[in-house]
Amino acid sequence: MTGDDAVAFVREHGIVLASAKGRVPRLTDVIAGAPIAGSWWAHPEGRRIFAILRAVETSPDVLVCRLVDGKITFVHRRLWPALVRLAPRFATARLARVQQRHTSSGAHVNDVQPFPDWVPPEVAAAAQRMTTAAAEQQLRVVAGPDPA
Repeated sequence: MTGDDAVAFVREHGIVLASAKGRVPRLTDVIAGAPIAGSWWAHPEGRRIFAILRAVETSPDVLVCRLVDGKITFVHRRLWPALVRLAPRFATARLARVQQRHTSSGAHVNDVQPFPDWVPPEVAAAAQRMTTAAAEQQLRVVAGPDPA
């Protein structure tokens, strides 16, 4: 699997967890070709997994946030209008864009861009045109019907 293959996987599934277990696919398992027991960092393919995850994280077509259970989640651009449409159903912190950078000391630092600051104007416009039912259908794995 390449970085492009991984982005295509995210596009196909729409919402994917980076490495946590949850109700959507876990990308590290897909990259490794089988479920990973323990930390993926210790996996024999750890360096390759890291490189592919970085390719996904830096793709302009992928939002990195904490949508699913507060864990690092990849959301493909095709679902961004639905996500924006249903944003009131989620904690705002779960919709913030997370960008990881590495300091010169090797530490990882998360830069967070709050929602809706990261939303492109064309996505906001598409969200306004979208019906709630259509958004719910697209995000059915993480957002059911409005309880109101």
